[in-house]
Amino acid sequence: MSDRRTFFKALVSTAIATSILPNIANADDTNTQRSHLPIKPKRLKAGDTIGLIAPSSNTWEDEEIHFAIDVLKSFGFKVKKGKYIFQRRGYLAGNDKDRAWDINDMFQDKDVDGIFCLRGGYGSPRILPYLNYDAIAANPKAFIGYSDITALLNAIYARTGLVTFHGPIAKQNFSEYTLQGFKDILFTPKANIDLGTPPLFEAREGQAEKKNRLTLVTGGSAQGRLIGGNLSLMVKLVGTPFEPDYRGKILFLEDVEEAPYRVDGMLTHLKISGRLNQLAGIVFGKCTDCTASGDSLSIEEVIKDRLGDLNIPVLKGVMIGHIKDMSTIPVGAMATLDANNKRLILTETAVS
Repeated sequence: MSDRRTFFKALVSTAIATSILPNIANADDTNTQRSHLPIKPKRLKAGDTIGLIAPSSNTWEDEEIHFAIDVLKSFGFKVKKGKYIFQRRGYLAGNDKDRAWDINDMFQDKDVDGIFCLRGGYGSPRILPYLNYDAIAANPKAFIGYSDITALLNAIYARTGLVTFHGPIAKQNFSEYTLQGFKDILFTPKANIDLGTPPLFEAREGQAEKKNRLTLVTGGSAQGRLIGGNLSLMVKLVGTPFEPDYRGKILFLEDVEEAPYRVDGMLTHLKISGRLNQLAGIVFGKCTDCTASGDSLSIEEVIKDRLGDLNIPVLKGVMIGHIKDMSTIPVGAMATLDANNKRLILTETAVS
């Protein structure tokens, strides 16, 4: 029986690699060649044309798409809508190949300067085999989103070397904090700036910061390129040709509406798969609405238990996640994690 299963597994794998997923066979070689040569997209400015796509789920109503277009226009951008931006198929924004087509089209269109994702949701890993990574590498431009978009951000970086951006989606109003961080990274790029530092809290007698506290899990300092995003999506990439190389990287994580035992399970998977012991450091942002009932560990306890024995710096609580005041984090850019001083520092500009 085991020989039969092995035979069919090999047969199916070969068929997929040769017919449906032609780019997968050389994925390891591609990662090795490009992991040390990051490609920086050009900075954004008013007057640029931004491609708007829905690579995961769609909005409930079309008017939310028009709202997103107005948000982008508020920056002085012109907006090119994806050909399939208004499509819906249950929890997906249309079929897989159409959603991938919109990404490929936006990268290959010379008139498009950057690409914004409408929202996250579900479904981006489904389209990874259909992306034209050679065309993406040949036409570098800013690609921005978060949550389910994590799979795209890391796959594109892994397969092309292009720096991508874990940041706001088009379907949201930018808080002052979010706007400033976004522009510091993509409009007026700066090096040696802090990432994810909580907003200034005005201390008064009898009050202290409660909501946005930074927690030192393990002290120390490390340098490395940034990878990461949504924890559940990083776990989904493990073992695929689209996962980033973890060696020497600083991993940033966040999640939403996951019970502590599920966060435990996902971190355990990254740990026993050998990914976490390859890292230089870890930053855990916000786990929004990650509540539990009954007998449960807290998220803080889970993080300390699963990450505290790795002998690398680990910091919890930075402004990364499903939150109003969110940081823009460039996947593939070089950073320093100074856990003792509770700082994550971008040490190079992420755009040209």
